[in-house]
Amino acid sequence: MTPLFAFVTSPLGWLVIGLIALLVFGNRMPSAMRNLGRGITEFKKGMEGIGDDHDKSGEPKKIEEPKADPPADKV
Repeated sequence: MTPLFAFVTSPLGWLVIGLIALLVFGNRMPSAMRNLGRGITEFKKGMEGIGDDHDKSGEPKKIEEPKADPPADKV
């Protein structure tokens, strides 16, 4: 590793980098974290829906077709 980036290996180096990032990107952090949280929530909702397509045996559920109404003139 070059001596220029040698301070990054210590916890103090990471703290300095974090503080600099907070100063530079601080005003955009709340919206970025909010969007990240929404993305994680949507991902979890999508993962829950994957298991709904199969029953306990592992076979896919059969989707029943809706029954058509009989024509009105034949009733």
